[in-house]
Amino acid sequence: MAARRKANRILAAVLIPITLLTLAGMAMLWPSGSKEGISLANPYSAAPGVTFDTGTIQSVVTENCMQGAAQQGPTQQGQTQQNPGQGSDCTFAFTEPDKGGSPVKVVINPDVAKSHGVKAGDQIRYLNLSNAQGAPSSQGAPAYIFVDFVRTLPIVLLALLYAVVVIAVARWRGLRALIGLVGAYFVLASFMLPGLVEGKPPLLLALVGSTVIMIGVLYFAHGFSARTSTALLGTIFGLGITALLAAWATDAANLAGVGNHDATTLVNTSSNISITGVILCGLIISGLGVLNDVTITQSSAVWELYELAPASSARKLFTSAMRIGRDHIASTVYTIAFAYAGAALPILIIVMLYDRPLGETLTSAELSEEVIRTLVGSIGLVLAIPVTTLIAVLVVKATGVRPAAPAVGITETPVPGPGTTDGGRQLADDVDDTGSLAAAALEGRTRRASDGMDRAEGDNGAPTTRRGRRAADRG
Repeated sequence: MAARRKANRILAAVLIPITLLTLAGMAMLWPSGSKEGISLANPYSAAPGVTFDTGTIQSVVTENCMQGAAQQGPTQQGQTQQNPGQGSDCTFAFTEPDKGGSPVKVVINPDVAKSHGVKAGDQIRYLNLSNAQGAPSSQGAPAYIFVDFVRTLPIVLLALLYAVVVIAVARWRGLRALIGLVGAYFVLASFMLPGLVEGKPPLLLALVGSTVIMIGVLYFAHGFSARTSTALLGTIFGLGITALLAAWATDAANLAGVGNHDATTLVNTSSNISITGVILCGLIISGLGVLNDVTITQSSAVWELYELAPASSARKLFTSAMRIGRDHIASTVYTIAFAYAGAALPILIIVMLYDRPLGETLTSAELSEEVIRTLVGSIGLVLAIPVTTLIAVLVVKATGVRPAAPAVGITETPVPGPGTTDGGRQLADDVDDTGSLAAAALEGRTRRASDGMDRAEGDNGAPTTRRGRRAADRG
């Protein structure tokens, strides 16, 4: 405990100024919350008399679009009415409103009907135009229009299952991680997003917000300890590298969000919003989770190896931990690449169908942002691993914990005390001889078991311990 307190004091001398500076920056950059000058129409706002209703589909039919819109009464399931002279076929869903009443005939969007389709039992949200002025049904247009599926139940079930699995496996720490995740999204929604809308500096906004998130999440989920502080220092270093690379790459690669419908919407919403700044902030935020993963893993690895063999040199400790880190680097690079590829899968398919050269495809406006996000995030986390490992080694060596070494010139081994054996005292020498921490630990356990057997066999009168044999030899 004394050694850990000493390590915490060393880390606090570095982390407290960083934390205070981050909080001061957050106070200076905190958005006002004003939405003045923003012109964005809410797609879910309705005109007088128009409402968004929900209901459950009872049956689905395919009918002529003009006739189907004119008929508001239900027909038999599967009935098809076609009149090529009056228009094409449309899909209609007879839906029972959740608020009660007779089933209504909801027209399904052609893209939904073709890609996913609807079936009986689906819960949907639809636009109710029947009470609007000049109801469209009287003009031959549909009075009920499909808007979206209601996904509340499956999402809630998945969220509950996720929480149960995390808490069952990680227990109290898993619960704290989930609560920390909620806090992280609060910082994102109340500080970073409004700040981007108001035109705050995106680089500072991303750095300050990400640092606050990591400080809160790491300490809340893993507790206040030297391990956590070491991981936090490595994470902050990785964030700095990622921010610098993201700022350079955004400007050098001219990432402007061209061709992105959402980016075009934001540009027309407010003159304060910079799409380049939004992309820059996104490049930094996207790597937070993986960066946190590798730094906390490396910090814990160094501590476990040190507790296994506290007399090992700093070089050997760093080398052993980096063997773990290199494996982690290899797997994490794949994780980032495949995560971004999965998110951009529709774009990948479209670009593939264009049959363009590979180099031109990867540097196109459609894929360049994903490629740069992968590269920037990967470089930041790869460099964070050796830095975190080095900081952890320096911290554990600065604690001053050392095994008791025998005095020079004394050949007799002291009597083992409770919980201490000859094999344990020779662990440091074993590390130097074998060059492997794991092998030294295994050999130490074997010797402890052997000493226990020797003491058990000592009842037969034969001196089996080394001290007993030396006494017998001198006698």
